[in-house]
Amino acid sequence: MLIRALALALSCVALGALPAAALTNPAVVAKGYKAPRDAWGHPDLAGVWSPATITRLERDPSLGERLVLSEAEARAAEGDTAANNAKASLPTDQKLKVDDVDCGVKGFSGVACGYNNFWVDPGTKIMRVGGEPRSSIVVSPKSGRMSMTPAALTSLRAQQTQVGNFDGPEKRPLAERCLVAFGSSSGPPMLPVLYNNHYAIVPGKDLMAIEVEMVHDTRLLRVGGTHNPSAMKTWMGDSVAHWDGETLVVDSTNFRPDQTFRGASADMKVSERFTRISDKQILYQFRVEDPKTFKEPVEGEVAWNLTTDRIYEYACHEGNYALPGILAGARAAERQGKEMEGNRGAVKEEGGQ
Repeated sequence: MLIRALALALSCVALGALPAAALTNPAVVAKGYKAPRDAWGHPDLAGVWSPATITRLERDPSLGERLVLSEAEARAAEGDTAANNAKASLPTDQKLKVDDVDCGVKGFSGVACGYNNFWVDPGTKIMRVGGEPRSSIVVSPKSGRMSMTPAALTSLRAQQTQVGNFDGPEKRPLAERCLVAFGSSSGPPMLPVLYNNHYAIVPGKDLMAIEVEMVHDTRLLRVGGTHNPSAMKTWMGDSVAHWDGETLVVDSTNFRPDQTFRGASADMKVSERFTRISDKQILYQFRVEDPKTFKEPVEGEVAWNLTTDRIYEYACHEGNYALPGILAGARAAERQGKEMEGNRGAVKEEGGQ
């Protein structure tokens, strides 16, 4: 076993530090494609890209370790999505009471119908990598599901039963306060959510930028730089990039404890790989390491597809009537000697998968 592991390690070095075994070799799916060069001679990643897909982040447990779906399964899933979209696009029955309205968006109904189907865009297709329809974004662990440590699960449950969710803005989710995007759209890792799934990449010699459509974020990647001191915790972490042949590799650390991936600790480290594998697609790969939270590293892959869509401003603060309304409602309830409904329940964040 030791000899085999050593041989594998040496072969990876010889091939130019390919991604971990669970991840796809970009050169294989690129099939000889060579990306155009930017002004600095590197693969040109410029453009607006969308990772929107109906492929889940974590795999349906019934699929076990099966990463690749059959074409029939993929067509069935896409057909179900099309049928649901057609149903959700029908006019709302004006005779229904507010509490009985199904707005057609998963997880939202009744008075919680902040959106109907017109406003969301989670995707309509199963994600394909190298032509293979995928059952999940997560490729490792082999189950396609993240395995958390007992301590992390205990901490997560404690957070979900926090008291005083409506005491002030600091108790509300970060995205509800327009600080960072919903789910893990801002990243890293950068993952598709309920809507606004566009990223604009702006290349540069020493600094690259990725504009995130959701909320208002822009990630800055220092090319060839070094990480800031560990005491400097920043939104979306501290990201340093370098080129590995055709792939842009980004290593991020120094995360704020209130903005991590799926309850991870501020000590998590995220590695991302951006490889343009065709004129119309980037293969985005990530690896999250945090022994305090995950029993083993989490690895995943997302196909980013080139689009002619434009990114318009997400004026989050200017249009955020909900946050002051929520807090005003809580104060009104307090004056009446009541407790806001759900005050001791989990805070539900929109936009996640």
